Amino acid sequence: MALTLSTQRASTSFLSNESAPRWRYDVFLSFRGVDTREGFVSHLYQELCNCQGITTFFDDQELERGTHIPPELLSAIKASHTAIVVLSPNYASSKWCLDELRNIVECMEARKSILPVFYETNPSDIGKQRASFAKAFAEHEEKFSSTEDKKKVTQWRADLEKVSKISGWHSKNFKSERQLIDDIVKCVRRKVQATCTLLDSSQKLVGTDSALEQLSLLLAHDANDVRFIGITGMGGVGKTTLAKLVYDKIFHHFEVHCFLENVREVSVRKRTLVRLQKQLLSPILKENIENVSDQRWGIIYTKKCLCNKKVLLVLDDVDQINQLQALAGKEDWFGMGSRIIITTRNERLLVEHDITLCHNVEVLKYAEALKLFSLHAFRKDQPEKDFLELSKYFINHAGGLPLALQILGSALFKRGLDAWCSERHNLSKIPKLGIFDQLKISYDGLEEMQKSFFLDVACFHKGKNKEKVIEILDNSNSFGISSRIVIDVLIEKSLLCQGHNNCIWMHDLIQEMAWKIVGDESKEPGLRSRLWLYEDIRHVFTTNTVRS
Repeated sequence: MALTLSTQRASTSFLSNESAPRWRYDVFLSFRGVDTREGFVSHLYQELCNCQGITTFFDDQELERGTHIPPELLSAIKASHTAIVVLSPNYASSKWCLDELRNIVECMEARKSILPVFYETNPSDIGKQRASFAKAFAEHEEKFSSTEDKKKVTQWRADLEKVSKISGWHSKNFKSERQLIDDIVKCVRRKVQATCTLLDSSQKLVGTDSALEQLSLLLAHDANDVRFIGITGMGGVGKTTLAKLVYDKIFHHFEVHCFLENVREVSVRKRTLVRLQKQLLSPILKENIENVSDQRWGIIYTKKCLCNKKVLLVLDDVDQINQLQALAGKEDWFGMGSRIIITTRNERLLVEHDITLCHNVEVLKYAEALKLFSLHAFRKDQPEKDFLELSKYFINHAGGLPLALQILGSALFKRGLDAWCSERHNLSKIPKLGIFDQLKISYDGLEEMQKSFFLDVACFHKGKNKEKVIEILDNSNSFGISSRIVIDVLIEKSLLCQGHNNCIWMHDLIQEMAWKIVGDESKEPGLRSRLWLYEDIRHVFTTNTVRS
């Protein structure tokens, strides 16, 4: 398939070096101390603190310090992604709170990041300034006489009216404070997870600038159509990394954004795509997500929920046409301005789905390959002088494939010349390495217990929380060594990585290598060390051929 470029120039800022904003705080808590500090707000703050990954700014000063908000508080508002505004009966009696709200509305209204909690108050009383709010504003107007002060009071009224119209929580609608807090925390957790970038900031990226330029043209930020864009290339060449990089840079431009990883693997393991459909729809359907009971309902809800929304959807590692049909069937499933990105090793799949916009990821050129290898083998851009010729040898064997360069470089990190020469001798026995041979070099260099843990993760634990995996392995291993140490060693060797939300992850090719190692133990599944595929487990039970 030829690379097809949009004739319309992309916005220069769409895939610029500047990614989505990074926030110092996830949540800024705004509240009236005399009403809620000792009760509701302190309990809410504690629950937010207990929620891993959520950073909350809480002004714990008992008294307002003067008449103006201090600079550090204004900075905290600007550095926060979301504000929870607890509107209690005496909120408007505080000039401090109203000034705080003015700054919150100014910073966050446009990106819809204000979450109001109507605590023992009625939204209509707040918007129209009735009841305690009427009394508070009467006092403000009595004290303020200058034209400038009167403008400020008018602005406060307007801000309260705006916030009163935002969908939030009414304390009277909950049976208990506990239920109210749980619901708020659940919502905040979803919002925070949606702002997390997929790529670690420390990840070593080489040779992506040209690809980003090409994709920027294909994405055409200013075009208000629906676009399907394919990213193709051989396994290990960096399709997923490139898709994550693009996603991290542009997701904040979309109403709905979702990155569905390993579509092929999930499809094989679960024998259905319902799980991925739910992942896409859960931020919209929320508690109604269980209505997506099968693939057919998933398609119905996707069309219904997303047809009027600007969506960024990435489908990673697609290998069957039915996967596209279930997750992103047609352009009219999505609202105007939507972008659907598909990574695949199979270009023919894109043709079958009428996708003409495509970027093919090439292997790295020599200079880029040398840099990437050096970053993993030496933690710097160039090889050390004594290792230059050996480095060239390994780079030539890797053939410019980023995954192979990363694995080989990590395996040689902090090893002496003798070890490098020995590794070169091992490679010289194979004239031209295939990708599995290249990856297996790192596996062959592991100790037996490390091999065992690696195969366990590949077969059973990929995508699970790191702490949970360590707990499982600690309870089942017979080697007498901490699983945490072994997991960290495997991460250092680039066989594993710590992914999104502290999950254990590995490249699909590395996982396939592990599966092949286990599969090669015997043609008979029951005689292998591990069983994880439904068909193999069913075969073993029906034929009673289990390993003794």
